[in-house]
Amino acid sequence: MTDTDTLSAPLAAEPPRLARLTFHGPLSEHRAGRLVERLARTGPATVLDIGCGWGELMLQVLEAAPGCTGVGIDLRAEDLARGRRAAEERGLAGRVEFVEESATGTSRGPVDLVLCVGSSQALTTRKPPALVSDALRALRGLVADGGRVLLGEGFWQRPPTEAELAGMWPGATATDHHDLGTLLDLAVKAGFRPEWTETADAGEWEEFESAYQADTEVWLAEHPGHPRAAETRERLDRHRAQWMSYRGVLGLAYLTLVPVR
Repeated sequence: MTDTDTLSAPLAAEPPRLARLTFHGPLSEHRAGRLVERLARTGPATVLDIGCGWGELMLQVLEAAPGCTGVGIDLRAEDLARGRRAAEERGLAGRVEFVEESATGTSRGPVDLVLCVGSSQALTTRKPPALVSDALRALRGLVADGGRVLLGEGFWQRPPTEAELAGMWPGATATDHHDLGTLLDLAVKAGFRPEWTETADAGEWEEFESAYQADTEVWLAEHPGHPRAAETRERLDRHRAQWMSYRGVLGLAYLTLVPVR
């Protein structure tokens, strides 16, 4: 092949974005199944998914609760399109709507079930540490009496060291998250009782973080000379270093909350 042929050949396509992830978070299929079963037993007729991404958990709830309808809201059009395709493939398109809009100040409640998994920041303009309290108050206004909220929220498994914080996301501080006990206390203060408390385990975190980058890592190994290889390598290496800094320090709680009448 000549140099001219090389220059005129089509560039290798970028890998599919997050294609190996079922859920956009450290959530196993097994845990998700238990959550869905527990939530479906309450007989929800309406579901609102805050920061839904492609809405996999919401779609599983709709499958488990015949007649239930859902709305997922998010700002990323690509993820919403993925959710619409999945709903169509599973025969759920007539029961779910994926909407590109902000959740801050949303008036889409009250509904029987609110899903807010890793998305509390979408409900408020406040920053930590006030963010979670504000989000919980917003969630209380979005759920009907007798309904449920599933909150997936980060917490510190132990106090992070200064060195660990320095390696995490830009500007990370010890006030970015609460410990689990404080998180539960804030939920109670906002007008909920915690029906069920569980946390992602190490295996769920490792599966999520690996799958988060897997396709891009394979692509990079196969296309080291691609024009975008350098920026892709930097992004992958930076995220892996951040993960190693919060691994075993940052947890994710799945709280099933019952609104106090």
